[in-house]
Amino acid sequence: MRQDIGDGRGDGMRDKPTGDAALLLLADSRLPAGGHAHSGGAEEAVRLGTITGPEDLARFLRGRLATAGLVTAALAAAACELATATADHPAGPYGQADGDGNPPDAGTGAGTGADPAHPWRRLDAEADARTASPAQREASRVQGRLLLRTARRIWPSTVLDTLARAVPEGAHHPIALGAAAASAGCDPYQAAMAAAYISVTGPATAAVRLLGLDPVTVHRLLADLAPALNDAAHAACASLIDDVVPNGPAQNGAIQNGATHDGIAQNSAIQNGAPANGAAAKARGSGWPALPGHTAPALDLLAEGHLNNPMKLFVS
Repeated sequence: MRQDIGDGRGDGMRDKPTGDAALLLLADSRLPAGGHAHSGGAEEAVRLGTITGPEDLARFLRGRLATAGLVTAALAAAACELATATADHPAGPYGQADGDGNPPDAGTGAGTGADPAHPWRRLDAEADARTASPAQREASRVQGRLLLRTARRIWPSTVLDTLARAVPEGAHHPIALGAAAASAGCDPYQAAMAAAYISVTGPATAAVRLLGLDPVTVHRLLADLAPALNDAAHAACASLIDDVVPNGPAQNGAIQNGATHDGIAQNSAIQNGAPANGAAAKARGSGWPALPGHTAPALDLLAEGHLNNPMKLFVS
Protein backbone atom coordinates (compact mmCIF):
# COMPACT_ATOMS: atom_id res chain seq x y z
CA MET A 1 0.00 0.00 0.00
CA ARG A 2 1.31 3.46 -0.86
CA GLN A 3 0.82 6.52 1.23
CA ASP A 4 1.49 9.78 -0.59
CA ILE A 5 2.48 13.09 0.93
CA GLY A 6 2.66 16.13 -1.28
CA ASP A 7 5.77 18.21 -1.10
CA GLY A 8 3.95 21.51 -1.61
CA ARG A 9 6.26 22.57 -4.42
CA GLY A 10 3.82 22.49 -7.27
CA ASP A 11 4.30 18.90 -8.42
CA GLY A 12 1.21 17.53 -6.64
CA MET A 13 1.26 14.21 -4.83
CA ARG A 14 4.57 12.41 -4.89
CA ASP A 15 4.85 8.64 -4.72
CA LYS A 16 6.67 7.41 -1.64
CA PRO A 17 8.17 4.02 -0.84
CA THR A 18 5.95 1.49 0.85
CA GLY A 19 5.92 1.82 4.61
CA ASP A 20 7.67 -1.48 5.24
CA ALA A 21 10.66 -0.55 3.10
CA ALA A 22 10.84 2.94 4.61
CA LEU A 23 10.69 1.43 8.10
CA LEU A 24 13.85 -0.54 7.37
CA LEU A 25 15.63 2.58 6.14
CA LEU A 26 14.62 4.63 9.18
CA ALA A 27 15.65 1.92 11.65
CA ASP A 28 18.95 1.22 9.91
CA SER A 29 21.87 2.21 12.13
CA ARG A 30 23.69 3.32 8.98
CA LEU A 31 21.21 6.13 8.38
CA PRO A 32 23.45 9.24 8.49
CA ALA A 33 21.59 10.95 11.33
CA GLY A 34 24.14 10.71 14.15
CA GLY A 35 22.54 7.84 16.05
CA HIS A 36 25.85 5.98 16.30
CA ALA A 37 27.19 8.71 18.62
CA HIS A 38 24.60 8.06 21.35
CA SER A 39 24.65 5.11 23.76
CA GLY A 40 21.30 5.67 25.44
CA GLY A 41 22.86 5.54 28.89
CA ALA A 42 24.87 2.39 28.25
CA GLU A 43 28.27 4.06 28.42
CA GLU A 44 27.68 5.52 31.89
CA ALA A 45 26.13 2.24 33.05
CA VAL A 46 29.26 0.40 31.93
CA ARG A 47 31.49 2.94 33.67
CA LEU A 48 29.59 2.48 36.95
CA GLY A 49 29.64 -1.31 36.65
CA THR A 50 25.88 -1.62 36.18
CA ILE A 51 26.44 -3.39 32.86
CA THR A 52 29.28 -5.90 32.90
CA GLY A 53 28.04 -8.61 30.54
CA PRO A 54 25.13 -9.98 28.49
CA GLU A 55 22.89 -10.67 31.50
CA ASP A 56 23.18 -7.11 32.79
CA LEU A 57 22.69 -5.75 29.29
CA ALA A 58 19.53 -7.81 28.82
CA ARG A 59 18.01 -6.34 32.00
CA PHE A 60 19.07 -2.83 30.99
CA LEU A 61 17.48 -3.15 27.55
CA ARG A 62 14.21 -4.51 28.92
CA GLY A 63 13.98 -1.70 31.43
CA ARG A 64 14.79 0.90 28.81
CA LEU A 65 12.20 -0.44 26.40
CA ALA A 66 9.47 -0.51 29.06
CA THR A 67 10.08 3.13 30.01
CA ALA A 68 11.89 5.43 27.59
CA GLY A 69 11.18 3.11 24.66
CA LEU A 70 7.42 3.13 25.20
CA VAL A 71 7.32 6.89 25.66
CA THR A 72 9.32 7.60 22.51
CA ALA A 73 7.24 5.08 20.55
CA ALA A 74 4.03 6.85 21.54
CA LEU A 75 5.45 10.28 20.71
CA ALA A 76 6.70 9.05 17.32
CA ALA A 77 3.29 7.55 16.56
CA ALA A 78 1.56 10.81 17.52
CA ALA A 79 3.96 12.80 15.33
CA CYS A 80 3.39 10.46 12.40
CA GLU A 81 -0.37 10.75 12.86
CA LEU A 82 -0.21 14.54 13.01
CA ALA A 83 2.05 14.70 9.96
CA THR A 84 -0.24 12.47 7.94
CA ALA A 85 -3.30 14.44 8.99
CA THR A 86 -1.87 17.78 7.91
CA ALA A 87 0.20 16.72 4.89
CA ASP A 88 -2.37 17.64 2.27
CA HIS A 89 -3.48 20.85 3.98
CA PRO A 90 -0.48 23.19 4.22
CA ALA A 91 -2.70 26.27 4.04
CA GLY A 92 -3.95 27.96 7.19
CA PRO A 93 -2.38 29.53 10.26
CA TYR A 94 -0.21 26.47 10.97
CA GLY A 95 1.42 26.08 7.59
CA GLN A 96 0.55 28.85 5.13
CA ALA A 97 2.70 28.48 2.04
CA ASP A 98 3.89 31.47 0.09
CA GLY A 99 3.32 32.07 -3.60
CA ASP A 100 6.11 29.71 -4.53
CA GLY A 101 4.81 26.90 -2.34
CA ASN A 102 7.44 27.44 0.34
CA PRO A 103 6.48 27.13 4.03
CA PRO A 104 6.58 30.30 6.17
CA ASP A 105 9.81 31.47 7.75
CA ALA A 106 10.12 31.38 11.53
CA GLY A 107 9.22 34.59 13.29
CA THR A 108 6.74 35.92 10.70
CA GLY A 109 3.61 35.49 12.81
CA ALA A 110 1.02 32.83 13.47
CA GLY A 111 2.02 29.35 12.48
CA THR A 112 5.71 29.90 13.09
CA GLY A 113 8.01 28.98 15.92
CA ALA A 114 6.86 32.15 17.73
CA ASP A 115 3.39 30.64 18.24
CA PRO A 116 3.18 28.31 21.27
CA ALA A 117 -0.18 27.03 20.01
CA HIS A 118 1.40 25.58 16.88
CA PRO A 119 0.55 21.84 16.95
CA TRP A 120 4.16 20.82 16.34
CA ARG A 121 5.35 23.01 19.20
CA ARG A 122 2.64 21.58 21.46
CA LEU A 123 3.60 18.01 20.65
CA ASP A 124 7.28 18.83 21.09
CA ALA A 125 6.43 20.30 24.50
CA GLU A 126 4.83 16.98 25.44
CA ALA A 127 8.14 15.29 24.66
CA ASP A 128 9.99 17.91 26.70
CA ALA A 129 7.72 17.35 29.70
CA ARG A 130 8.41 13.60 29.57
CA THR A 131 12.19 14.07 29.60
CA ALA A 132 13.23 15.00 33.13
CA SER A 133 16.99 15.12 32.60
CA PRO A 134 18.36 18.29 30.96
CA ALA A 135 21.15 16.18 29.49
CA GLN A 136 18.64 13.83 27.90
CA ARG A 137 16.58 16.73 26.58
CA GLU A 138 19.63 18.22 24.88
CA ALA A 139 20.70 14.87 23.45
CA SER A 140 17.19 14.28 22.11
CA ARG A 141 17.12 17.66 20.39
CA VAL A 142 20.57 17.14 18.89
CA GLN A 143 19.44 13.81 17.44
CA GLY A 144 16.17 15.35 16.27
CA ARG A 145 17.95 18.15 14.41
CA LEU A 146 20.29 15.71 12.68
CA LEU A 147 17.49 13.34 11.74
CA LEU A 148 15.28 16.11 10.41
CA ARG A 149 18.13 17.54 8.33
CA THR A 150 18.78 14.11 6.85
CA ALA A 151 15.10 13.29 6.29
CA ARG A 152 14.46 16.57 4.47
CA ARG A 153 17.05 15.53 1.89
CA ILE A 154 15.89 11.91 1.57
CA TRP A 155 12.09 12.36 1.83
CA PRO A 156 11.44 16.07 1.13
CA SER A 157 7.96 17.21 2.15
CA THR A 158 6.11 20.28 3.36
CA VAL A 159 5.52 18.48 6.66
CA LEU A 160 9.24 18.32 7.43
CA ASP A 161 9.77 21.92 6.33
CA THR A 162 6.93 23.06 8.58
CA LEU A 163 8.29 21.12 11.57
CA ALA A 164 11.75 22.63 11.08
CA ARG A 165 10.30 26.13 11.11
CA ALA A 166 7.84 25.50 13.92
CA VAL A 167 10.58 24.21 16.26
CA PRO A 168 13.71 26.06 15.08
CA GLU A 169 15.69 25.04 18.16
CA GLY A 170 15.36 21.43 17.05
CA ALA A 171 12.47 19.05 17.62
CA HIS A 172 12.90 16.14 20.01
CA HIS A 173 14.09 12.97 18.31
CA PRO A 174 10.80 10.99 18.48
CA ILE A 175 8.91 13.97 17.03
CA ALA A 176 11.35 14.24 14.13
CA LEU A 177 11.25 10.47 13.71
CA GLY A 178 7.45 10.37 13.49
CA ALA A 179 7.35 13.22 10.97
CA ALA A 180 10.08 11.58 8.90
CA ALA A 181 8.25 8.27 9.03
CA ALA A 182 5.08 9.87 7.66
CA SER A 183 7.01 11.60 4.90
CA ALA A 184 8.67 8.29 4.01
CA GLY A 185 5.30 6.52 3.73
CA CYS A 186 5.06 4.85 7.15
CA ASP A 187 1.97 4.66 9.35
CA PRO A 188 1.90 5.43 13.11
CA TYR A 189 2.43 1.78 14.05
CA GLN A 190 5.58 1.61 11.94
CA ALA A 191 6.83 4.89 13.40
CA ALA A 192 6.27 3.49 16.89
CA MET A 193 8.09 0.29 15.99
CA ALA A 194 11.07 2.24 14.65
CA ALA A 195 11.27 4.32 17.83
CA ALA A 196 11.02 1.29 20.10
CA TYR A 197 13.64 -0.55 18.06
CA ILE A 198 16.09 2.37 18.12
CA SER A 199 15.65 2.70 21.88
CA VAL A 200 17.30 -0.69 22.44
CA THR A 201 19.59 -1.19 19.44
CA GLY A 202 21.60 1.95 20.20
CA PRO A 203 22.55 0.83 23.73
CA ALA A 204 23.11 -2.73 22.54
CA THR A 205 25.56 -1.65 19.85
CA ALA A 206 27.31 0.66 22.30
CA ALA A 207 27.75 -2.19 24.77
CA VAL A 208 29.44 -4.28 22.08
CA ARG A 209 31.95 -1.51 21.50
CA LEU A 210 32.48 -0.68 25.17
CA LEU A 211 32.77 -4.20 26.58
CA GLY A 212 33.93 -6.16 23.56
CA LEU A 213 30.86 -8.40 23.78
CA ASP A 214 30.15 -11.05 21.16
CA PRO A 215 27.90 -9.32 18.58
CA VAL A 216 26.01 -12.57 17.95
CA THR A 217 25.20 -12.89 21.65
CA VAL A 218 23.98 -9.30 21.79
CA HIS A 219 21.82 -9.76 18.72
CA ARG A 220 20.33 -12.82 20.38
CA LEU A 221 19.31 -10.52 23.23
CA LEU A 222 17.65 -8.21 20.73
CA ALA A 223 15.90 -11.15 19.08
CA ASP A 224 14.53 -12.17 22.47
CA LEU A 225 13.08 -8.67 22.78
CA ALA A 226 11.05 -8.99 19.57
CA PRO A 227 7.73 -9.75 21.33
CA ALA A 228 8.28 -6.87 23.74
CA LEU A 229 9.06 -4.52 20.83
CA ASN A 230 5.83 -5.53 19.14
CA ASP A 231 3.89 -5.02 22.39
CA ALA A 232 5.43 -1.58 22.90
CA ALA A 233 4.47 -0.45 19.39
CA HIS A 234 0.91 -1.72 19.86
CA ALA A 235 0.61 -0.05 23.26
CA ALA A 236 1.92 3.21 21.81
CA CYS A 237 -0.68 3.23 19.06
CA ALA A 238 -3.48 2.11 21.36
CA SER A 239 -2.71 5.14 23.50
CA LEU A 240 -2.76 7.31 20.39
CA ILE A 241 -6.16 6.06 19.29
CA ASP A 242 -7.78 6.31 22.72
CA ASP A 243 -6.38 9.65 23.79
CA VAL A 244 -5.01 11.75 20.96
CA VAL A 245 -8.09 11.43 18.79
CA PRO A 246 -10.81 11.69 21.43
CA ASN A 247 -13.57 13.09 19.22
CA GLY A 248 -13.66 10.38 16.59
CA PRO A 249 -12.89 10.28 12.87
CA ALA A 250 -15.93 12.20 11.69
CA GLN A 251 -14.98 15.44 13.46
CA ASN A 252 -11.23 15.40 13.45
CA GLY A 253 -10.28 13.37 10.41
CA ALA A 254 -8.69 10.64 12.48
CA ILE A 255 -8.53 6.97 11.57
CA GLN A 256 -10.20 6.02 8.34
CA ASN A 257 -12.40 2.97 8.45
CA GLY A 258 -10.79 -0.17 7.15
CA ALA A 259 -7.21 1.09 7.22
CA THR A 260 -5.53 -1.04 9.84
CA HIS A 261 -2.13 -2.53 10.48
CA ASP A 262 -2.37 -5.61 12.70
CA GLY A 263 -5.38 -4.07 14.39
CA ILE A 264 -3.71 -0.70 14.75
CA ALA A 265 -4.81 2.27 12.68
CA GLN A 266 -2.62 2.50 9.62
CA ASN A 267 -3.52 5.79 8.00
CA SER A 268 -4.81 9.13 9.27
CA ALA A 269 -6.00 11.87 6.98
CA ILE A 270 -8.26 14.88 7.04
CA GLN A 271 -11.69 13.69 5.92
CA ASN A 272 -13.45 15.45 3.07
CA GLY A 273 -15.03 18.58 4.36
CA ALA A 274 -12.93 18.78 7.51
CA PRO A 275 -11.52 22.23 8.29
CA ALA A 276 -8.18 22.91 6.66
CA ASN A 277 -7.27 25.87 8.86
CA GLY A 278 -5.57 24.02 11.67
CA ALA A 279 -8.70 23.49 13.81
CA ALA A 280 -8.63 19.75 13.26
CA ALA A 281 -4.95 19.58 14.11
CA LYS A 282 -5.51 21.55 17.32
CA ALA A 283 -8.37 19.28 18.35
CA ARG A 284 -6.09 16.33 17.84
CA GLY A 285 -3.71 17.60 20.49
CA SER A 286 -6.32 17.62 23.25
CA GLY A 287 -5.32 14.11 24.26
CA TRP A 288 -1.54 14.46 24.03
CA PRO A 289 -1.06 14.93 27.79
CA ALA A 290 -2.49 11.43 28.22
CA LEU A 291 0.27 9.78 26.16
CA PRO A 292 2.52 7.43 28.18
CA GLY A 293 4.90 9.14 30.57
CA HIS A 294 6.72 6.20 32.15
CA THR A 295 9.62 7.60 34.11
CA ALA A 296 13.09 6.10 34.34
CA PRO A 297 15.04 7.91 37.11
CA ALA A 298 18.04 5.63 36.63
CA LEU A 299 18.37 6.72 33.00
CA ASP A 300 18.07 10.37 34.04
CA LEU A 301 20.86 9.95 36.59
CA LEU A 302 23.03 8.10 34.11
CA ALA A 303 22.57 10.88 31.56
CA GLU A 304 23.51 13.60 34.04
CA GLY A 305 26.56 11.66 35.19
CA HIS A 306 27.67 11.00 31.65
CA LEU A 307 27.44 14.70 30.81
CA ASN A 308 30.04 15.51 33.48
CA ASN A 309 32.35 12.63 32.59
CA PRO A 310 35.40 14.08 30.79
CA MET A 311 36.42 10.70 29.36
CA LYS A 312 33.73 9.30 27.09
CA LEU A 313 33.29 7.68 23.73
CA PHE A 314 29.66 8.65 23.11
CA VAL A 315 27.89 12.02 23.16
CA SER A 316 25.17 10.65 25.43
